[in-house]
Amino acid sequence: MNELVRQHTALSESDLEWLHLLVSEWQLLSDLSFADLVLWVPTRDGTRYVSVAQMRPNTGPTSYQDDMVGHLVPRGRRPLLDAALDEGRIVREGDPEWREEVPVRVESIPVRREGRVLGVIARNTNLLTVRTPSRLELTYLQSASDLAQMIAAGTFPFPGEQVEMDSSPRAGDGLIRLDADGIVQYASPNGLSAYHRLGLASDLVGQHLGQVTAELAPSRGPVDEALVKIASGYAPRETEVEGNGGVIQLRAIPLKPKGVRIGSLVLLRDVTELRRRERELITKDATIREIHHRVKNNLQTVAALLRLQARRMDSVRGREALNEAVRRVGSIAIVHETLSQNLDERVEFDDIADRVIAMVAEISPGKVDCRRTGRFGILDAEIATPLSMVLTEVLQNALEHAFSQGEQGSVEVAAVRGDSRAENARLLITVQDDGRGLPEGFDPQRTGNLGLQIVRTLVEGELGGTFDMVPVPAPGRGTRVVLDIPVPDRR
Repeated sequence: MNELVRQHTALSESDLEWLHLLVSEWQLLSDLSFADLVLWVPTRDGTRYVSVAQMRPNTGPTSYQDDMVGHLVPRGRRPLLDAALDEGRIVREGDPEWREEVPVRVESIPVRREGRVLGVIARNTNLLTVRTPSRLELTYLQSASDLAQMIAAGTFPFPGEQVEMDSSPRAGDGLIRLDADGIVQYASPNGLSAYHRLGLASDLVGQHLGQVTAELAPSRGPVDEALVKIASGYAPRETEVEGNGGVIQLRAIPLKPKGVRIGSLVLLRDVTELRRRERELITKDATIREIHHRVKNNLQTVAALLRLQARRMDSVRGREALNEAVRRVGSIAIVHETLSQNLDERVEFDDIADRVIAMVAEISPGKVDCRRTGRFGILDAEIATPLSMVLTEVLQNALEHAFSQGEQGSVEVAAVRGDSRAENARLLITVQDDGRGLPEGFDPQRTGNLGLQIVRTLVEGELGGTFDMVPVPAPGRGTRVVLDIPVPDRR
């Protein structure tokens, strides 16, 4: 709609926002009218109309099989559009049109804003299935007529009250019509069922909806007064009412077809099961986060015990082995700590990588500069946990074996992330140092210490990737570790 309005019309940005607000609400008008709606806006030179939006009803058959958005028609071809635009009134004169052997009644509703007519809504009703209307259908049609008059007067939609189309109640979910005093004139079967879910044992017709709603809600005090006003339809508001184990979503729409409130429409939907599932998911998420938090605490306790044991050992090799174990446990704890703060099993691995680098760098503080370039991005927990251990082992190996005591140097961790949406998306990680390099005849696939064995097992077994360790090409010096890991998007 933005492109069509800006390309063909002279409407301002504020006018365009008003049309957006109208389009966000007009599913209700379409459903209440049992009719298709097409929004026509005059072009910049005033010689044609362009259709910028279209809506089909959920309550009846459509009048348009084709998409009308973007069509241009010259002024004069559709007299009802001309009359509504020029005279600023709803135009219903004229005989039904025949479209593909289907009779269609056409009406035109001017769209007014601040005294100006911005465009015209063509309301097209399929007459093929016309029959004697029920009480529900008569209420729908009367409510649609009131809303159409409000659109023509510029009092609907309500500024600042834009609703979420996906979550707001619709006419078919449940509808209650109130008079000016808030007394129920009509309640649809779905609307009555929703109030029965709240604990109502009688009919609604003839009762004051605000007072009935407040009595069914469990709270008392000032909240009741606000709830009475909302349920009575005095202002355009949306709220939820909970009682008797049920939850209904309620939206009030004051009806002012001639500038004076004659009553209200109340749309409502039973959302009891939806809220119950949401609470279950919240409880599940909280439980998962608590588990990750406790696992992190337990791992930190294990690391503390290993660190305490290392301090009591006389053997240098034994002390070093325990300190390596402390760092391995610590890398896993970092992942669980991050997961305990998230709502899903996905983590921003850049933060984890930075913390792992800082933790391992404590082996030789102030001697070797460790840094990260590139981004790992967001990873699933099943990838993040083994990858954190792999990164710990590779960095630990570089700091322990690439440099002599007191030697200056650097270690760089570079990450290149492919497009996660691609079928064969991969993460390429390079860990490069400028140390002494690999010993003669070294084969990383066959030889190496426990750390390299852990790296091979995790990369090839759990991550399904590849691992290689090669000398830095001349004229450089040092060792380069290359990890190539698949990272499919499992969202």
